[in-house]
Amino acid sequence: MKTDIASLGEFGLIDHLTQEIKLKNRSSIKGVGDDAAVLDYTNCQTLVTTDLLLEGIHFDLTYVPLKHLGYKSAVVNFSDIYAMNGQPKQITVSLGVSKRFSVEDMEELYDGIRLACDIYGVDLVGGDTSASLTGLTISITCIGEGISGQIVYRNGAQENNLICVSGDLGAAYMGLQLLEREKTVFSQEADFSPAFEGKEYILERQLKPEARKDIIAELAKRGITPTAMMDISDGLSSELLHICKQSHTGCRIYEDRLPIDYQTASMAEEFNLNVTTVALNGGEDYELLFTVPLTQHDNVAAIEGVHIIGHITAESLGACLITRDGAEIQLKAQGWNSLEA
Repeated sequence: MKTDIASLGEFGLIDHLTQEIKLKNRSSIKGVGDDAAVLDYTNCQTLVTTDLLLEGIHFDLTYVPLKHLGYKSAVVNFSDIYAMNGQPKQITVSLGVSKRFSVEDMEELYDGIRLACDIYGVDLVGGDTSASLTGLTISITCIGEGISGQIVYRNGAQENNLICVSGDLGAAYMGLQLLEREKTVFSQEADFSPAFEGKEYILERQLKPEARKDIIAELAKRGITPTAMMDISDGLSSELLHICKQSHTGCRIYEDRLPIDYQTASMAEEFNLNVTTVALNGGEDYELLFTVPLTQHDNVAAIEGVHIIGHITAESLGACLITRDGAEIQLKAQGWNSLEA
């Protein structure tokens, strides 16, 4: 028997979901339970980012488990802080919840949020809940800290800088395409078993992405401060064009250097999609895209999981992909745009 949220009320639900939360960071002076959280960032600059996730636009509960959704909702915010070369420390979580959700459903969502917070060492310090007429809405604000002089912006790329990415590209998008295909088949067949065997990696990349805390730690260990950096949420092309526009530069990236996992390539072939297009425009990879001085080539190339895919050029040369046969193709921002969903 599921528990009606109305039986607890707004404050009762918040108390129920947050009663076991313990603060981890010294900068978290006061968390959940008062009119506002109290944070103390002595000798550091404060980084703030927020994400709004709407059911039917950003996620589909037909195939997204609530625990995975909670985890992903938190991690994508952590990723934004890491992309500034900072460390996420606190989040607030606000929910709009329709009557079809129970207390147990919200417990499952919060289990995912708390798991992400535990793994990444982040405190949940506040939030809000409200009734919703349009399904589930999740708004998470993440607060982090950065050391003055070491925070990395999008506008610092310079001519001849190397362009680097972590991990691989396009897997999350192909995981989404697989889920959408199986959902369509499920809606048409009563006796249905999804065909997910051998495709676990791309599914995990879509449903349970990770923020690249490890890459930020390795860069710091090696004394490398990127000149510009972003996380890849809307697709490599879109993010790289942001960096070029704000840095007043051009770029050249090389098709044969784009890191693509076997499952991504196999799934793209199954869907009759160009795998390079998938890697450039897929989105939701949450890998790090960053630039470093040419003098750091050997240092950055030695980091496991980092790939050098091109270099920054003069603005007048534009932003181009060099294909395997040597042709130049202008990069276009064709990635995810929620306002067109």
